Amino acid sequence: MYKLIACDLDETLIGDDHIIPKINIEAIKEAGKIGVKFVPATGRGHVSIKPTLDDLCVYNKKDEYVIALNGASVLENKDFRLLNFNGIDFDLAKQLFEVGLTKDVCIHVYTLDNVYVFNLNEVENSYISEKLKGFKIGENNSIESLKNIPIAKVLFQNLDREYLVRIADEMKEITNDRVTVTFSSNRYLEFNRKGIDKGTGLIELAEELGIKQDEIIAIGDNYNDLSMLKVAGLSIAVNNAVDEIKKQVDYVCKADNNQGAIAEVINKFILDK
Repeated sequence: MYKLIACDLDETLIGDDHIIPKINIEAIKEAGKIGVKFVPATGRGHVSIKPTLDDLCVYNKKDEYVIALNGASVLENKDFRLLNFNGIDFDLAKQLFEVGLTKDVCIHVYTLDNVYVFNLNEVENSYISEKLKGFKIGENNSIESLKNIPIAKVLFQNLDREYLVRIADEMKEITNDRVTVTFSSNRYLEFNRKGIDKGTGLIELAEELGIKQDEIIAIGDNYNDLSMLKVAGLSIAVNNAVDEIKKQVDYVCKADNNQGAIAEVINKFILDK
């Protein structure tokens, strides 16, 4: 029997209107009644997903968990107790940041509790205003003020994914052996500490809870979800997932993120409806 569902948030659990479909919330509650843990696994920081945790009735709850920042942090929801943190060192973050300043990208720098945004454009401002409420505008094209603050990850934003792929290729001299590189939301190029991703975060949490990998379902839609899809006993893509992810999972939902794909998964594989 499956004991844990690790689920991406944006474009997976959450609809395009920034709201979780009600049928997803109802199904998650039904799964919880029989002891199945539902764990958000997100590229965002834990602070920014408080509204989602509220909607799921797990905010500030003991024995409920979050995998955040693409696996850089794993937390228990009660007082956001940090179980593990694996960030990148400041010198590397600065090096990545300075490359970003030479490119046509908006830059996000994530600490454990905040996100600092540089070169913010109108399109990105509109996109993150709901998702990252309270984000901070970076100043002076410098991250020196963050020198003594643990940094979780850096990301670049541009709507041209091929442009982001070219940047990633150009940066291999910096990133090889130092950085885990992923893509997300068809707009982000993300840089985490080498070896850190949603998959490692999921394994860390499963070990903490005494849950075996074959007792885990992972659900996602994009490239930064692939690591957790690969380590789960059952890997699932929502219908709106990118094609390359659909090719690598055990099951592709009939429903997309707006239609209650998570309810489909729970009804089919947990509740046998």
